[in-house]
Amino acid sequence: MRSIELTSHVGKDGILKIQMPVDITDQEVDVVVVVQPRLKSEPAADTPEARGWLPGFFEKTAGAWQGDPLTRPPQGKYEIRGELK
Repeated sequence: MRSIELTSHVGKDGILKIQMPVDITDQEVDVVVVVQPRLKSEPAADTPEARGWLPGFFEKTAGAWQGDPLTRPPQGKYEIRGELK
């Protein structure tokens, strides 16, 4: 038995989507769900701070480039490849 802990969001439709790790595929599993509402003061797992970024990092750095405008050269035509089987 393996225990996996994750934080997820239940949408307005009441649906909870759980995505399993790629090593758990094509097999029968028993799943136990424990519902524990998060307190408003707890940061959500999808915030930059919860992911290890310093508070305010993106606010200070986003749009901070002051050099020549960044440009992306033309990428050429899209290569059409054969179907995967």
